[in-house]
Amino acid sequence: MTQQIIIATGALFGMLSVIFGAFGAHALKKILSKDQLHSFEVGVKYQMYHAIVLLVLGFNFEKITSIIYWCFTLGIIIFSFSIYGLVLSDFKGKKMRFLGPITPIGGLLLIIGWLLLIINTF
Repeated sequence: MTQQIIIATGALFGMLSVIFGAFGAHALKKILSKDQLHSFEVGVKYQMYHAIVLLVLGFNFEKITSIIYWCFTLGIIIFSFSIYGLVLSDFKGKKMRFLGPITPIGGLLLIIGWLLLIINTF
């Protein structure tokens, strides 16, 4: 994994979380329930947190391995994007229930990424 790819991935996820956050705060706020909006915001927050981690790791390139990169990247995609899908499909009345069991897999990948980062520091 190159330093440029790691930084670009973090920047892309950061940019998307700002876009999705603004979309949630303006367009979705009027149509989603408080619980749905809260769930959507959780996805946005976790996406941004991990985008920042990827940026920090990209700028401190010696601290990251490919497996850490992929745990965070796939974790963001699976965790946050499955939440977005669940919330938006629930609003449409056609909840994609298959995403429910997928969300924790993304969370587990994020946890593994953090654990590997801890291990990698020693």
